[in-house]
Amino acid sequence: MGTELPRRNLLKALPLTAAGLVLAASETSADQRPAEAGRILVAYYSRTGNTAVIARQIRRAMDATLFEIKTETPYPEDYEATVEQARRETQSQYLPPLGHFVADIGRYDTIYLGMPIWGMTAPPVIRSFLRAHDLSGKVVIPFMTHGGYGLGNSIDVLRAHMPGADLRPAFSMEADQERRTLEQVSSWLAEN
Repeated sequence: MGTELPRRNLLKALPLTAAGLVLAASETSADQRPAEAGRILVAYYSRTGNTAVIARQIRRAMDATLFEIKTETPYPEDYEATVEQARRETQSQYLPPLGHFVADIGRYDTIYLGMPIWGMTAPPVIRSFLRAHDLSGKVVIPFMTHGGYGLGNSIDVLRAHMPGADLRPAFSMEADQERRTLEQVSSWLAEN
């Protein structure tokens, strides 16, 4: 499906040469970008910052508008609490309310859509974003980070929530340091 890379190769992968991206312009947020800017949007959700790093790299490379997807009520800071909440939301098909929306989604032709993979699927907040924004007729290029288990059914979820969109192959990479850190600390604590 996508390109899988270990976390230590993150900085080497950031030019995203496999996606044909080239470094360009300085970083600007969606609110700061002039109206005449490109017709490319980089919309992403990132809980720990892994997906945000990739989003900012794409924004620079493509001279695109950057939009951070946020929930009205943020997910818990605690990793385990977030995992449990996301599991419940996915199981019950709950769509968390968004904190804000893309003001004029119609002006964009291409959407780079970034997300972590939670529980082998797209997180509920991404489903909320797709429900709130009509992406039909647009090219959508997903980029995803995951904890080592791959993309699961996330591509099928995207396809189901974006009727009429031109879904392109995803870029993906393993970025699971939070889970590994918690496991190592727990192991260390158990030994001491």
